[in-house]
Amino acid sequence: MYSEWLVSILLLIGGAFILIGSIGLIKMPDFFMRLHGPTKATTLGMAGVLIAAMVFFSNAQDGISVKELLITIFLLITAPISGYMLIKSAIHHKLKAKDGTKGLDNVEDD
Repeated sequence: MYSEWLVSILLLIGGAFILIGSIGLIKMPDFFMRLHGPTKATTLGMAGVLIAAMVFFSNAQDGISVKELLITIFLLITAPISGYMLIKSAIHHKLKAKDGTKGLDNVEDD
């Protein structure tokens, strides 16, 4: 009973974060700002959905569901690293940013 409520709440929270991250990907004005949606909100949303799946399958089967735990750990490690690599590539290719983008003065020249 309680696990069904927990799974439902985790799915709703995860889905909300995925939706917010996807909207941020579309609505932000330049590449540097657009990258925040997928690397932050969507990663947290997918972690919520995977934890909900882990809780659901742990109650349906005997024992802890290790597959979802490994997928969650892999996602939480690789998404920020891939975002960092995309930003470094954009800086290397001298991609122009909108005037309102903060932190451009901290970018080092090659």
